[in-house]
Amino acid sequence: MPTVLVTGCAGFIGSHLCQRLLADGFRVLGLDNFDPFYDRALKELNLQPLLAHPDFTFRELDLRHGAAALDAAWPAPADTPDVVVHLAAKAGVGPSVREPLAYLDNNVLATAHLLEWMRTRSISRLLFASSSSVYGNTRRLPFNEDEQLQQACISPYATSKLAGEELTYTYHHLYRLSVLNARFFTVYGPRQRPDLAIHKFVRLLRAGQPIPVYGNGSTARDYTFVADTVDGVVRGVRYLLSHEGVYETVNLGNNRPVPLLELIQAVATAVGVEARLDYQPMQAGDVDITYADISKAQQLLGYAPQTPLAEGLRQFVEWLRATEPSAALSQ
Repeated sequence: MPTVLVTGCAGFIGSHLCQRLLADGFRVLGLDNFDPFYDRALKELNLQPLLAHPDFTFRELDLRHGAAALDAAWPAPADTPDVVVHLAAKAGVGPSVREPLAYLDNNVLATAHLLEWMRTRSISRLLFASSSSVYGNTRRLPFNEDEQLQQACISPYATSKLAGEELTYTYHHLYRLSVLNARFFTVYGPRQRPDLAIHKFVRLLRAGQPIPVYGNGSTARDYTFVADTVDGVVRGVRYLLSHEGVYETVNLGNNRPVPLLELIQAVATAVGVEARLDYQPMQAGDVDITYADISKAQQLLGYAPQTPLAEGLRQFVEWLRATEPSAALSQ
């Protein structure tokens, strides 16, 4: 039974990933530092079904405390994972514009500590969660992994993710670390962070409040349902387990950008109300469009997203209604 260490296991994507890995027969080590970006209670709810599983072990841990903290949490050799999936990061483009140093600290320094721990423990396989934000406002559509990204990043968050990719390459080159960098594209679905657009839109619509539209509504995002992203990550884990000495970067998107006004209409339909719009200036750091070329992920991993937007939104709204008391924590 292979063992996978998942950093950021209590978060939106991390908790879904751990559930899928456990269902597929993996042993899972999970860590999270419960960053106060949003309410800890929501992450604890995400953890509840995992903690009951006999093949899941959790540690509360901040990666910025370095290799010694990781060794104390999982002493060698019994708790040495076969693969590390590094999801933990300080999230959000807008907040990174206001607090750039916090993002470099949590996303770059913490990643360096994790990589150094992996080196000293001879852990040779890493899946690093990167972001579509590294493409910035590139004019080449759809976004292709071969794009040259010098001077592409327009937010500290994007810069921190691209720096993480550079670090993984350094450790691959020097220490033979096998790496798959997975660039996520606007993941949504049940347990989505309360600061993200779809979550905010549903709450506003249900409260009868207008939805803010930044710019003229033509910005577009490649919305990807969480189960599809997680499927890509699990395929990436299996790829790493069966390949030695690799270094690859793939887009895990949906290959269909949805304009903002179209998204708002789809969310309103899922909620069953009419949307009122409040036009506002564009926000600093926001890109115009994200659009994933997923042909490499299809070829390398067999990745094939399955969930239409309407179905994904239906599942999200259903989850939010079922967790009404908990969801209120995020408002």
